[in-house]
Amino acid sequence: MENEKITLAHGAGGSLSQALMESVILPAFGNEFLQKMHDGAALDLGGKTAFTTDSFVVAPRFFPGGDIGKLAVCGTVNDLAMTGAVPRYISCALILEEGLPIEELRRILHSMKEAAAEAKVAIVTGDTKVVGKGAADGIYINTAGLGEIERAMEPQKVKAGMDVILSGTLGDHAATVMAARHGLTLPPEIQSDCAPLCHLTAAMIAAAGDGIAVLR
Repeated sequence: MENEKITLAHGAGGSLSQALMESVILPAFGNEFLQKMHDGAALDLGGKTAFTTDSFVVAPRFFPGGDIGKLAVCGTVNDLAMTGAVPRYISCALILEEGLPIEELRRILHSMKEAAAEAKVAIVTGDTKVVGKGAADGIYINTAGLGEIERAMEPQKVKAGMDVILSGTLGDHAATVMAARHGLTLPPEIQSDCAPLCHLTAAMIAAAGDGIAVLR
C-alpha cells in the first residue's frame, strides 16, 4: 500500500477501503467465504447452534504471550467451547484509529490467522471502520462466533458438592497485561496464557460426558 498508516479514507468505502481489504485483510484471512467479497457469508450448520459475541479493547495491544488479535480469536472460540460447542465460524469487525501503522495491523491480523488455524475455525465475514485520531486506542476488535453444540452445558446444572477443576494457574493473563500497561517487570515464566481451549474441552466432554455440569 502507498500509505503505511491508517487514514480516515481507509474507512470511507472507496478505493483506499478496497486497497486495505485486498492488500492487508484478505491476505491474512483469505478463504472461500471472504473471497466472495459479499455483505455476509452463507454457512452450513446442521444442528443446534451456539452463538456468541465479544469486543476487545486491551491496552497495550501487544503483551508477552499474545496481542489483541490472538485474544480476540481465542476469547470468541473459548466462549463457544464453554457452551459445549465445536467452534466453526467467526466474524471480525475492526475499528481502526487514524494513524495506526499498517504494519501493526498486519501483525495483529497474522496473530488472528494463526489462532484461528489452531482452533480450526474460519473467519468468514467482517467490517472495517476508521475513526479520527484520539477517538480510539489504536484498534478495537469486535467478533461474533458460531459453533455446533455437541452437549449443552449451563450454569443451572451446577449442584452443591460438585468438584471444581482448574486447567492451570489463575491470573496469568491479567497480571501480564497489567504489568505491560504500567511498565512493570514480571518473571519471564509469567506471561499471558491466552490460547484456544476448544480441543481441551472437546477431550473433556469425550472423557467425562454428563459428568461435566458447566465450563468457564
